[in-house]
Amino acid sequence: MYKHFFKSKTRRRVRGTGFVIFLQTANFLIGATVSSPLFAAKPTLNDIEHIVVIYAENRSFDNLYGLFPGANGVKQAKPEQYIQIDHDGKPFKELPAIWANEAEKPPLYERLANKPFQIDRPALNLPLSVKTRDLVHLYYQNIEQINNGKNNKFAAISNAGGLVMGYYDGSKLPLWKWAQDYVLADNFFMGAFGGSFLNHQWLICACTPQDPSAPEEDRVVLDEKGFLKRNPDSPPSAMFGAPKFEGGDSPYTPDGYVIGPKQPPYQPSSTPPASGGDLRFSDADKHPLAPQTAQTIGDTLSAKSISWAWYAGAWKQALADGTQAPELKRKVISSNQPGSPNFQPHHQPFNYYARFAPGTPDRELHLQDGDDFLQAIEKGTLPQVAFYKPAGQFNEHPGYTDVLSGDHHIDDILNKIKGSPIWKKTAIIVTYDENGGFWDHVAPPKGDRWGPGTRIPAIVISPYAKKHFVDHTGYDTTSIIKFITLRFNLQPLPGVRQNAGDLLNAFDFKIEKK
Repeated sequence: MYKHFFKSKTRRRVRGTGFVIFLQTANFLIGATVSSPLFAAKPTLNDIEHIVVIYAENRSFDNLYGLFPGANGVKQAKPEQYIQIDHDGKPFKELPAIWANEAEKPPLYERLANKPFQIDRPALNLPLSVKTRDLVHLYYQNIEQINNGKNNKFAAISNAGGLVMGYYDGSKLPLWKWAQDYVLADNFFMGAFGGSFLNHQWLICACTPQDPSAPEEDRVVLDEKGFLKRNPDSPPSAMFGAPKFEGGDSPYTPDGYVIGPKQPPYQPSSTPPASGGDLRFSDADKHPLAPQTAQTIGDTLSAKSISWAWYAGAWKQALADGTQAPELKRKVISSNQPGSPNFQPHHQPFNYYARFAPGTPDRELHLQDGDDFLQAIEKGTLPQVAFYKPAGQFNEHPGYTDVLSGDHHIDDILNKIKGSPIWKKTAIIVTYDENGGFWDHVAPPKGDRWGPGTRIPAIVISPYAKKHFVDHTGYDTTSIIKFITLRFNLQPLPGVRQNAGDLLNAFDFKIEKK
């Protein structure tokens, strides 16, 4: 009897407790607002209020992220994607030597197997903190190296020989950790074939500048196949030295498009002002590029009253350097002297456009210094769209800086943004302008006359980005324009490629059905 009574009373008490819990839960559910964590709406693209683009220099995807877990990297490359061939179409028995910068000097290294090799292990054993030589990274050379997607003529066409096949253990880089925590895009290609000048233009306008008045002597000379014409004394085999081209580094195509690093019409420029002229301008008699008028992402942002700025490391120092009397030696612009920031004028794409000429309101408003960028981060006053270009000493470009110092610099900026008031509403894209002449095993997608070129790294960082994710979506540099255009409902730029992704797959967004 007592046993039965105890069990019944316990059962009633348990049922009563359950009923109370149900009522409490129901009251909580009814009283919860849609802003509470339980009912928090999945974020949409409009929740991003700030987009930051950080543009580093001259690294292919395989060169830095070829060993990244889950990515399509060096270990996934098949022999037909990495075996290099000579000018006669036959595979090398071993890679060409790593040529020194100076033709009269002996090779830096020889007898490397015809396959990718790790730069920071024996035999080279050069860590990420050591500067390597520069490699040719020009428009027509890049096209020939890619060789219709086979990627098998990088060594033959390079001025650095076998170095093109080198890669690093990037896990030692600070940005590797950001890529692990957020999104690494392993199918992202540089917008245009070739070098920095053209790929900075494709970042802001998805276009190739023109100069119909280009001197004939500054235009490349092509052979019957559309490749650069070889000099008569060009080595018959890449084993005997780098190829020699007739006007191979000329900045113009035969029909007057600008594919190489012409200097801007305004200071800061490697073309000094005219003697006795306006110090704010490059000497017109030395043929800087004429002011451009094509529509840029800056124009479409301004048309919608979206705040934006291009922040350049050492911009103010370079302005002071460039507006000196022309006979004075430059110590900031294109200067690799110890302590110099090594400011690169052809990395400043808006400085080529008439809208941003000296004395215009748009120049003062939109072309800013890297220190202004850091202050805006600290104060939480970044514009809605911010581009940041590190100075030469921190941009990771082979030949005048190393990888690690630039990675630490960008890592410091990312940490500052993450600790700032704007972090919760920000998306950051860290990428590279181009491959710097380094091989990559993935064939670029079909595009147009100008690109896309070789695959490059891209990292997407945001509270709204997917976590620990490798994004295999096809992108190129114009995807950044597409993403900005989509977020702020801008007028599309005509050069943005239709088959390039819009970066939305990198985010954990609620996609509205149309």
